[in-house]
Amino acid sequence: MKKSIGAKPFLAAVPVLIVGSYDKDFQPNLMACAWGGICCSKPPCVNVSLRKATYSYNNIASHKAFTVNILFKEHLEEADFYGIVSGREYNKFEKTGITPVKSDIIDAPYGKEFPIILECKVIHEIEIGLHTEFIGEIMDIKIDENLLDENSKILGSNFEPVFYIPEVREYYSIGKFLGKGFSVGKELIK
Repeated sequence: MKKSIGAKPFLAAVPVLIVGSYDKDFQPNLMACAWGGICCSKPPCVNVSLRKATYSYNNIASHKAFTVNILFKEHLEEADFYGIVSGREYNKFEKTGITPVKSDIIDAPYGKEFPIILECKVIHEIEIGLHTEFIGEIMDIKIDENLLDENSKILGSNFEPVFYIPEVREYYSIGKFLGKGFSVGKELIK
């Protein structure tokens, strides 16, 4: 039997996306964003939804660019910090010892120590109630070589990204391999 728990922002777990942007004085900033993900394959796009009250909102709106930094479990403390405090009060790069790197193709920074970076230019802004959804076309992805095989394909076995369950405010990392997509369900086609 199922029990209704009402309407709320809920997916079982959401990726923790660390969004990089520059403020009006070109100071680099990072924020944790749980409202986001892939939203288109052609062109490749990611979306992040921010409240106008956030420091990063004005940064992204004015520079029309952002990075999405994917952190693994060894950077959990930093990821949580980026969501707790505002860039108005803290230099988050400095406080966490992360090296800011200016993207060479968009107007936004990323963390040198982070394993996966998506460099995005804003192509749409959509007002949705309390949040504005920024849709960024992925212009490039930078990824640590140890996460790729000899053919530059992703090695899922080396991935340990952080996921968040908003309802209970808990973090988790990816679990064990379960099967190949577009393969394990083929038995049901017969």
